[in-house]
Amino acid sequence: MGMNTELIQPDRGQDATSIHLVNADGFDTFAKGLSGPQRAALAAQKFTGKGYQVGIVPAKDAKDDGWFAVGGVANPEELSSWCLAKLAESLPAGTYRLDGRDPGPALHGWQTAQYVFDRYKSDPDAEGPRVLLTEKAGRIDAAMFEARAECLVRDLINTPAEDMGPAGLEAEAERIAKAHGGKLNVVRGDALEQGFPMVHAVGRAAARHHAPRLIEVEWGKESAPRVAIVGKGVCFDSGGLDVKSAAGMKLMKKDMGGAAHALALAEWIMASELPVRLHLVVPAVENAISSNAFRPGDVLQTRKGLTVEIGNTDAEGRLILGDALTLASEHDPELIVDFATLTGAARVALGPDFPALMTRRDETADALIAAGRANDDEPWRLPLPEAYVEYLASDIADTNNAQSNPYAGASVAGLFLDKFVGDGVEWAHFDTFGWRPFPKPGRPKGGAAYGLRATYHMLKGRFS
Repeated sequence: MGMNTELIQPDRGQDATSIHLVNADGFDTFAKGLSGPQRAALAAQKFTGKGYQVGIVPAKDAKDDGWFAVGGVANPEELSSWCLAKLAESLPAGTYRLDGRDPGPALHGWQTAQYVFDRYKSDPDAEGPRVLLTEKAGRIDAAMFEARAECLVRDLINTPAEDMGPAGLEAEAERIAKAHGGKLNVVRGDALEQGFPMVHAVGRAAARHHAPRLIEVEWGKESAPRVAIVGKGVCFDSGGLDVKSAAGMKLMKKDMGGAAHALALAEWIMASELPVRLHLVVPAVENAISSNAFRPGDVLQTRKGLTVEIGNTDAEGRLILGDALTLASEHDPELIVDFATLTGAARVALGPDFPALMTRRDETADALIAAGRANDDEPWRLPLPEAYVEYLASDIADTNNAQSNPYAGASVAGLFLDKFVGDGVEWAHFDTFGWRPFPKPGRPKGGAAYGLRATYHMLKGRFS
């Protein structure tokens, strides 16, 4: 499960197979420097220098250990995160060195391409590691922390709900806190019912070993700028009494994808020793169906004091986030960022690859989008229009949790959350898919991180 952590090593002149990068425009020039048999070998592999092509070329002499590799990229002079990912997936186990340049940002895809989720396989594929050398040894730790965070998101989401319930998320938070000197606090039982009524209401129908809880970790110097990271931890979503279809339920082990992002980001911040006072908040529940499940038409109390009429029990992620965002706001943070697999509407609008981003301030969105673009993890901003707040009106309570029309579902969910964020608090909300339906090099089908790297690099730029 996960990723081998030794996939990048310092280049000390050790034996390694060369990788030459070329694009379609430069291929003819590159081919002129090859022998006839070498050109024939590439022609037989249909290698033309297009992106993500991989070729094996017999060496003219034995110094390359009999062969070298070529990889097709869009621009050999300016690599992206994913330029070497297909090579890392396709090449045999061994040690490799890029010819004439450093991998730079492509260190990321080299590592994430070798991620495998084999926890439940009785005969896991035993392909050995493909190790890449870099002359910039000082960058190795940062690149490894980054890939490890991405792969932790995948591991947590890919794990089925029975093995990744609220207790599983708590265990992960405990591991992270212990490893990095954070302080863990978990609220459950009567204290949860009193202090976080919506978290309790959504989770109360689950079996005892999946009982709801509010997980928080504090880390960092008290004097450092306070940053709250909040993640939706619905470990499985049946839809509650407004039950989902079989098709709608099939992927619902991923409904804790927001919590997975929050946990991975928290560990990345701690491992990198970013100078912030971190407050991680994960409301963890299973939205189950039982005789004590919360009902459509019920009115819930909230930590904030607002009352919420339940228009739909399948709009439950926003309920647990409401109480969590209230808690985060009570500590007067400089910034709150939440991650949630919140609405189908965001996926219809943006597809799987772009997480929907909603913020109160233009500057927050601009910084996250710029950091995302620079790190191949671009979010897409959706509005939080005051005009749509009326879609959440209730006849008998302060607000409804669901709208009765089909319009702007992602933004309306964001507007619901906005009611629970403290006045004047800077806040960013990611409505992310947490899942990759179609594989790409370095990004296998399954659990996936979106907006994670954008957020980390924005925080690093702002607070370090």
